[in-house]
This record gives sequence, structure tokens and C-alpha cells, in this order.
Amino acid sequence: MEQPASQYDPSEAAPQARPAPARTLVIDLEGALLRSELLMEALFSAPARMLARFGARGRPGMAVLTEVLARARIDYAHLPYDAGVLNRALAARARGAKIFLVAERFADQATGISAHLGFDGVVTPADLAAGDNLPFDRASIERIDHVNRDRASLRTWAKALRLYQYAKNTLVFVPVLTAHQVNVATLGTTLLAFLAFSACASGAYLMNDLLDLAADRQHPTKRHRALAAGDLPISSALSAIPALWLFAFAASLCISPTFLGVLVAYLVTTIAYSLVLKRKMLVDVVTLAGLYCLRIVAGAVAAGVMLSEWLMVFSLFVFTSLALIKRFSELCMRQGEGLADPSNRDYRVSDLHIIAAMAAASAMNAVTVFALYVSSSAVTPLYSRPWMLWLLAPLLLYWFGRALMIAHRREMPDDPIIYAFRDGASRTTVAAMVCIMLAAI
Repeated sequence: MEQPASQYDPSEAAPQARPAPARTLVIDLEGALLRSELLMEALFSAPARMLARFGARGRPGMAVLTEVLARARIDYAHLPYDAGVLNRALAARARGAKIFLVAERFADQATGISAHLGFDGVVTPADLAAGDNLPFDRASIERIDHVNRDRASLRTWAKALRLYQYAKNTLVFVPVLTAHQVNVATLGTTLLAFLAFSACASGAYLMNDLLDLAADRQHPTKRHRALAAGDLPISSALSAIPALWLFAFAASLCISPTFLGVLVAYLVTTIAYSLVLKRKMLVDVVTLAGLYCLRIVAGAVAAGVMLSEWLMVFSLFVFTSLALIKRFSELCMRQGEGLADPSNRDYRVSDLHIIAAMAAASAMNAVTVFALYVSSSAVTPLYSRPWMLWLLAPLLLYWFGRALMIAHRREMPDDPIIYAFRDGASRTTVAAMVCIMLAAI
């Protein structure tokens, strides 16, 4: 006999799975979310304004400094946040969880960051430990209190120190080569000068990146720099700067006090450029050209060779042209990206045409100076076949013209000096020039 179908009894059904209550996600601001130190971020958000406020208090001290930094205007939108922690916060928010930051200092800054990211508030480590007056159930929290981050790698340090920029410091060898004083003694001294300038320049690059931290983070390419991206701690950079400069000064003393004086002049000018001069229209271009020429002066002082006036005038026009091409390329990039005029430079995108004209004029003046040098009596003691040097003029015209065209096509990198080392046609042109000069000796 067929058994009757059993009746469905809801009480016997398996219990329905209920959604777990949303947990509260608690994130340590400096230990996990921020790839930087909040104190340093406040200090370098606007260094000049911070120092002015600190000096205006009239009673210097750590408490006053902390008070000033607590009121710093930090750009929360461009801080280096940890992408993994942010993704976990977004996932928690999608589950309906509340998110709180844990901050021990700078409560106002932490509150601003929390509000910018859409979090629910800020608590202190003491409140979290005591469990009193918390806006959430302490038993239902999930905490991210620490994110393991590797120390800055050698590649990160090389990027921050801008080792690729050391190509510029090879200018210290120019006086030895043009004076035909190549020997073991001069090359050894000039090599030491190269190392001194490189260490000094790396310290200056770190300092410049610290001062430009806020502006770099809003730049399409500079935001990837080690300090701007949070790959290198600000405190590590602050420790490296004096170490690099001490090495540079020690190496300089091994050469001569005069060379040390030239290096100090270079460093002082570089600091002035980073703080003030780079924000002055055309003053920055003249300063950059002067810094390049100072490398040539330093090479002559280190090797003990006579510095040619022809070389200095030629170099001044060459580096003025390259500095103008650098500014032209930066403005072209901003125009192509649809960005506004740079906030840390006294230039406008509408200045492109005049800057290009000045760059071309400086380049042609350099070629003219070179032609006058070849036709002068100064070449006779140095070259047995000076007429061959005339072959350099069309090569110079070609290289400057090519650099201007590449910049106009928006294919020039930030620095035309680095472009010269990386561009195949430029390397071929330079190699041809060297062969011509050797054949003319």
C-alpha cells in the first residue's frame, strides 16, 4: 500500500542562516593606513608657513611646535595611503561595518582624514584599551593595527637619490678634456670631485623633494617619486641628507679648500633655488644654467687647469637653452594633460611660445660662440688641425634642432640632459663630435 505523503512541518526544517552582525573595523592611522609619519606630513605640508608660524610665537619649544603642526593644512586627498588597507576598508563598508581610525596625536588631522575617507570617526589607543565611552561594541571589532612593510630597497634609494642624474656631474671632466690635460693625477682628482658633487646633489635632491612634497603628489609623474609615494620614510631622508653632505665636504677637503668653496657655493645656490629661486620667472632658468657652469668651474679647480672663457660663455648659452627646454617640456606636459598652470612655478601654459623662442635663440648663440672660438687664435695651441672643428657646427645645429623638435612633439622627458644620454641619435651625435675633436688634435 502506498504510504501517504508526509506533511511539511516548518518546525523540522533546518534553521535559516542569519546574516552575521556587521563588525566594526578599527584601523591604526600611522601604523597601518598611512604610509608615512603624520608629524612629518604636517611639517612638510608647507615648510615656509610652518617656520613662519613657529617663529611668530616668540616662545620656541616642543609644545609650541606641536601646536603649530596640529594646525597644518595637509592635503588629505593626496596622502600616501596603503592600498591594501583601503581595499579592506571598502570591503568592510560594503558589508555594512563601521570604520574608525585610531590616532594617538594630532586629533584634528586624524579627524580630517577620517572625514575625507568617509569613515565614522576617530578613537585614541587609550580609549580603545580601556573600553570606556567607545561609539561601538568593543567585543565586535576587527582591528588593523600594523602592516608589515619592507625597508626601502636599494632600488628605492637609487630612485630617491636620483643616481641617473649623476650624468650631469660628468661636466667636472670637461675642463680636463678640453685643456688636453688627461693623466692619472688629474683624472683621479676629478673623479673625487665627481663623487663629491654627486653626494652633494643627492642630498639636495632629497631636500628639494621634501620641500615639494605637496606639489609633487599632484603632479602626473612626480607623484611616483619615492618620498611622494611613501616608499621612502621622510625620517630616513632627513637622516640621509646630512650624511651625504658630510661625505661631500670631506671629499672636497681632500682636493683643496678652493674646491670646497665652489661646492659650498653650489650647495647654497641649490638650497636658495629649492626655497625661493625656482618660483621666480626666468630666475630659475638662469640659476639652473649657473649650477651647470659651476660644475665645470669645479672641475677646473679640482684638476688645476686654466678655465677657458670661451668654454664658459659657450656653456652658459648651452645650459640656458637646455633649462628653457626643460620648462617648455613641463608646460607641454601640463597642456597635454589639461592641467592648470603650475602652482610652484611662475610660468603659465600660455608662455610656451616665448619659452621655445628663447630656447632656440640660446642654442643658436651657443653655436655662434663656438664658431667664433674656432676662428680665433685660441685653438692653435691645442689643435694641429683646427679646421676640422668646423665639422662640429652642423652637428651642434642638428642636436639642438632635434631637441627642440622632440620637446615640441611632447616626447622630451623632464630633463633634456638625461634625454641626451638615453636618445640613440644624441649618443651617435656626441660620439661623432668626440671623434672629430680627437682627429683635430
